[in-house]
Amino acid sequence: MKKNILLIVICSTLLSAANAQISIGTPTIKNYSHTDYNASTEIWGVNQDKNGILYFANNDGLLTFDGSYWKIYPLPNKASIKSIAIDPSGKIFVGGQDEIGYFFPDKDGILKFHSLKHLMPLKARQFADIWNIVIFNNEVFFRTIECIFEFRDNEIKTFDAFGGWRLLTSAGSQLYADDKDEGLMIFKGGQWQHCCDKQQMADLRVTGIMDYGNDTLLVATFKKGLFFLNKSTLIKKPTVIDAILYNDMINCAKKIGEDRYAIGTTANGLFILNGKGKLIEQFSNNDGLQNNNVYGILLDDNKNIWLSLENGLGFINYDTSIKHIYPSKDNQVKGNAVSIFDNKLFIGTSNGLYSVPLDSRQKDISINKGVFTEINNTKGRILSLSEINGQLLIAHQDGAMVVHGNGVKPITSGHGVWMFKAIPFTGNVIAGTYTGFQLLKYEGGDFKNDGKINGIYESLGNLATDNNNFIWATHPYRGVYKIQLSADKKNILNSTKYTEKNGLPSILNNHVYFIKNKVTVATQKGVYEYDATKNKFYPSAFYKPIFGNAAVEYLTDDASGNIWFISEQRVGVIDFGKPTTSSLYSIIYFPELAGQTVKGAEYIYPYNMENIFIGSNNGVFHLNYSQYAQSGNKLNVLLSSVKAIAEKDSLIYGGFFMKNNHESVDQDIGQITSLANHWNSFHFEFSSTLYAEKSNQEFSYKLIGFDQVWSKWSVKTEKDYTNLPYGWYTFSVKARNNLGQASAPVNYTFIVKPAWYQTVWAYLVYLSIAGLALYYASKLQQRRLELYQKRHEEEQQRLSYLHSLELDRNEKEIMALKNENLESELNYKNKELATITMHLVDRGRLLLNIKEELNNRIKKLNAPDLIYQFRSVFKLLSDTEKNDDDWKNFAIYFDEVHNNFLSTVKAKFPCLSSTDLKLCAYLRLNLTSKEIAQLLNISLKGVEISRYRVRKKLQLSTDINLYDFLIDITNLNHS
Repeated sequence: MKKNILLIVICSTLLSAANAQISIGTPTIKNYSHTDYNASTEIWGVNQDKNGILYFANNDGLLTFDGSYWKIYPLPNKASIKSIAIDPSGKIFVGGQDEIGYFFPDKDGILKFHSLKHLMPLKARQFADIWNIVIFNNEVFFRTIECIFEFRDNEIKTFDAFGGWRLLTSAGSQLYADDKDEGLMIFKGGQWQHCCDKQQMADLRVTGIMDYGNDTLLVATFKKGLFFLNKSTLIKKPTVIDAILYNDMINCAKKIGEDRYAIGTTANGLFILNGKGKLIEQFSNNDGLQNNNVYGILLDDNKNIWLSLENGLGFINYDTSIKHIYPSKDNQVKGNAVSIFDNKLFIGTSNGLYSVPLDSRQKDISINKGVFTEINNTKGRILSLSEINGQLLIAHQDGAMVVHGNGVKPITSGHGVWMFKAIPFTGNVIAGTYTGFQLLKYEGGDFKNDGKINGIYESLGNLATDNNNFIWATHPYRGVYKIQLSADKKNILNSTKYTEKNGLPSILNNHVYFIKNKVTVATQKGVYEYDATKNKFYPSAFYKPIFGNAAVEYLTDDASGNIWFISEQRVGVIDFGKPTTSSLYSIIYFPELAGQTVKGAEYIYPYNMENIFIGSNNGVFHLNYSQYAQSGNKLNVLLSSVKAIAEKDSLIYGGFFMKNNHESVDQDIGQITSLANHWNSFHFEFSSTLYAEKSNQEFSYKLIGFDQVWSKWSVKTEKDYTNLPYGWYTFSVKARNNLGQASAPVNYTFIVKPAWYQTVWAYLVYLSIAGLALYYASKLQQRRLELYQKRHEEEQQRLSYLHSLELDRNEKEIMALKNENLESELNYKNKELATITMHLVDRGRLLLNIKEELNNRIKKLNAPDLIYQFRSVFKLLSDTEKNDDDWKNFAIYFDEVHNNFLSTVKAKFPCLSSTDLKLCAYLRLNLTSKEIAQLLNISLKGVEISRYRVRKKLQLSTDINLYDFLIDITNLNHS
């Protein structure tokens, strides 16, 4: 137990002695735990590709980080990954138990694993963890404890261990391996050969080999420190940390720069040595590193150091212009004041004053080596430091002090002092105290307390003097004071308090300064300036465009006229040495320092352009502004991933542009992704691999084809677009830093296909349908027109029909009238005919009666001579009977009534005589034989004979009725 305690004491002493050689400025350390990257705790190794993306060996698989997004890629068998190597083509070689291969992007830029296990001999396909992977002469070597695999020309060759392979690495132009039994081996001629004498390697376990110079290599061993390897000879390399290394173990070693070697240990974190073995830096738990067991080291493209740790991941912003200076590493103290005096750096803290000697050869004070010592008798709160008359005054909570040698001398006591202001042309000083002003008189090269300045009893912590020798002061809760002193400076002649009535926005938290010959007040609502002609404060025309109404906590100017400020806990500078096209100055903020200042006691000490000090809650920050403003790191932007969003997310771009199966800097125009219309929402993730400048970066994006202008600059590293219409789109994103430098944009083009109802074919179908619709509409219209015409025609026909009906009816009426007339006429003629017939009959009867009567009278008289006498009478009667005039009239009427019956019969039967015709006419009139006999003046027998004769002329058979035959002739003639 006593030995262990003694060992710890010895190690602490040695470490303290070594720390005396360490730079006082500590780079910023950022720790990542497993909750940040959402994977297993241990990080076994780290590497970086040409795009700046980091790759970590993790128990859960290959872990990647691009500055904003972590991704994990497990092996197919879920084995742990212990080592990573990346070849020039971008293949990321990894291995785990029973699995070796590489990750490489597919055509969509998504990392996919390609196994090489099938190339191995069958007997070698079961193996333990792969602890080292080395790319050497276009070959890839994998190390397990039992075997080394050589992958070359698509074949894998195996090299079994002699006693157990413990290291595989390359240095200079050679490949080395360390075997437990055979010691350090070198790969030559396709075989492993001894590099050193076996005896030399006894009890040595090599953990790293680094280039050193000429033909010499620097070899790190597990427990024996460092050695030089020259050809085949090992020579011990002494260092200032040898005693520490003998009691610790070196896990890894890497050359990280010209004359800089990083040594990773199991219990003391990381040591950085120079070629002479001197300690340059140490990073451990005491410096903010979350774990002291370092598994692996990477110097990234921007000279930052990444440490793979037993518990998490460490990032050291090694090549930085902003560093932390801790006056006391064992005790967290606020940095309230800084001064460079007597070739020393003094830092006033919340618990004492500390100093460290400076090397005048170093322009950048942060790289000075040394250890801070606490100045005796300064315990307590240091409020400010002021160099006046070649002496360093200390404003302390217990009073005013002055640095004297390696200690201090008190000047006043009893009341705390806020700050000091020299009284122009006198050498004397006013001290603003908790209870007013104190006069410090400078005599004989010393400051003496000359008593209180009468006339004011206020705690005035902020002082300024103007060109008219007025003293300006502020009270945190009562406003701004303008004070005129008496000639002997022991009394206040006049004091004016300025409040809201005098133009200030508030009486609270004001800070007064005299900058660029103007009394300036930093307020909670911007900066105000004093107008002596109106004895009033007004918003500053100069500062208004810079701060607006934002709170300003601190202002000071440097020797070059630049104005340094703290506004809303943001540190910045108004740099007049960098004018822009629209202004005489540039405004530069330092996001790395945002929120790091002491709230309520903000402080900046701009010593020169290489040394700007900013008070913080633990020590102070050091800013090398010249280096910061000339940062050579090229700003880049990466498109990390693109996801299409629908029912579920689909990764369509994984972060790598591919062209002909090789990584490319931009998208292959022939590999533009085209998606179905329902994949019309997208999520874009982007980042920059300037890991040390994450807080300085802003991004702007534009979706060409949708957005009209670029977005406003923002720290957001993702963007969503939803429900995009179909079309051709290009997402473009760029980055810029706080210095106004912008990257070139990165573009990703994709296509949202139209829905089926929006395709060319659909439009052709629509066009066809429209054409058909027009055709059928035309047809329908034509049919309607035809139907209309038909209906019109039908209507016309109907109307015509109605008209014809009307005409018919009229005609019928006319015909009826005509018929009536005809009938009437016929009746009339029939009557006439009947009358004539009756007349003829009556006349015939009369004549016959007369003739018979005459014959009877003659017979009665029996006077034959009377016959002779009445011969003329009989002759007259016969002539009358033979008179054809009546018959002619009868025939005319008869033909008119009976459709030219007589003419027709006569035409058809010319053989008929006039008597035959008469008989036919009388038969047609359906007269009786008696009536006919009377008309013909013949006997009934004569009628029968006449009938017989007519039938014979008509050639009628006996079965034909003569009357019917005559009727038929009339009908035929009518039709």
